[in-house]
Amino acid sequence: MTVSSTFSPGYAAARPAVRRIGTADLITALRKGTEDFLDNPTHILFIVMIYPIAGVIIAAATFENNLAPLLFPLASGFALIGPFAAIGLYEMSRRREQGLSTDLMQAYAPLTTRSPRALLAIGLVLTAIFLAWLTVAMGLYRALFGGTTHASVLGFAAEILTTPRGWALIVLGNLAGAAFSLLALAVSAVSIPLVVDRDTDAGTAIETSVELVRENPRAMALWGAIVAGLLVLGMASLFVGLALVLPILGHATWHLYRRALGA
Repeated sequence: MTVSSTFSPGYAAARPAVRRIGTADLITALRKGTEDFLDNPTHILFIVMIYPIAGVIIAAATFENNLAPLLFPLASGFALIGPFAAIGLYEMSRRREQGLSTDLMQAYAPLTTRSPRALLAIGLVLTAIFLAWLTVAMGLYRALFGGTTHASVLGFAAEILTTPRGWALIVLGNLAGAAFSLLALAVSAVSIPLVVDRDTDAGTAIETSVELVRENPRAMALWGAIVAGLLVLGMASLFVGLALVLPILGHATWHLYRRALGA
């Protein structure tokens, strides 16, 4: 059974052909994504306002409830569901490219009128990856630290940075995180923009995204590193920088899709 038939019984769209892409394509996608952001920054900032706010809430709740071990998995896992949250950005880039209105009221048309089932299906896949990452991260922590509690976040940080079991958690946690990030990248690299653009079923969109990563491992690994690096910069400013990073990455992902699928 194919992925397409699993997500859309009785329907399997032809999978678009993917192109070979390189560093120049990534640079062009980022440049065009920045241009989209600068062309209409007021609307974009409004759309992504929830993300830096949510990041601050996550951090505050973690500190308040002495759940420091969850802070890194939550913050890093935030990026796993980001592609779904960027639906409005893809649509705005699509509309700007076609010379259509980029009014905020049109941003989420794909989710409400054109292709809600396929988009929600991909969103559920990304959510499952996010929850699996949280489960593995907490499992690693409990395996290494058992029921140990920490009096403060600083105490937790000291334990992680100065003890062998803390070092082991850093290494194993980052390896696990990298694996989940690669999986999320393969699923979402171009799947959601493809659905937004062509109303493709979820299975075909995911298969196309996986094929793109398979055919362009170096370029997509570099893209993943760029995304991760920019997100780290955004989160380093207490998540406020995400108000700039997220819209640029969202728009850039649209343009990467256009270059990768020859659309």
